Amino acid sequence: MQLKKYPHQNRMLVAVDCIIFGFDGNQLKLLLIKRGFEPRKGKWSLMGGFVTPEENLDQAASRILKQLTGLSDIYLEQLLAFGDPLRDPAERTISVAYFALIDISKYEEQINHEYSAEWFPLKQLPSLIFDHKEMIETAKEKLRYKAAFHPVLFELLPEKFTIPQLQVLYEDVYSKILDKGNFSRKILSTGLLVKQKDKERAGSKKGAYYYKLDKRKYQLKFNAFLNFIPNPQLQS
Repeated sequence: MQLKKYPHQNRMLVAVDCIIFGFDGNQLKLLLIKRGFEPRKGKWSLMGGFVTPEENLDQAASRILKQLTGLSDIYLEQLLAFGDPLRDPAERTISVAYFALIDISKYEEQINHEYSAEWFPLKQLPSLIFDHKEMIETAKEKLRYKAAFHPVLFELLPEKFTIPQLQVLYEDVYSKILDKGNFSRKILSTGLLVKQKDKERAGSKKGAYYYKLDKRKYQLKFNAFLNFIPNPQLQS
């Protein structure tokens, strides 16, 4: 027996939008593209597109990200569904947002500039289409919460990094200036960092020692990183 469609129900589109956070050692950034179709063609946008009948949401997010930016094999986490009836002026569309954390230096060569993919400092974002600013704010809140309880921000760092770089990253995420001495003491007390012999000299004549993440301890302590930031609900 052939199944019939649900009667008296309206049809609507399902889309995914990808929020890609990256860190270049100096600033937390967001990857944006210029939208390739109407409405709002040519305006700055998150990486988005429609889900096809034969794919699930995760597959759609990976496909769209690869198609629009060239990025592949990066971790994407589902964030939230956005379904305001008026969010897309063309047609009723529900969008499921995803976010990811990447080290910009690892993926810069992968990025496809066909759609003008460009990194923007999180503090200096251009005007965005639809409800994409709301999506980004929601992703920032989720990132702040997760970073307070798990060492997830290390996913944004290169293999070798300095404590000042790590502090800049936390300050950008929380929109808050952190005390240098307290930050260094707390981060070293986690036992997650392995001090290297060489220094980064660009920041000052004295230089700052490089550190590497102890991957084994990182896995063991991932769910025991509580209270690193006193107030995970801190708003910008």
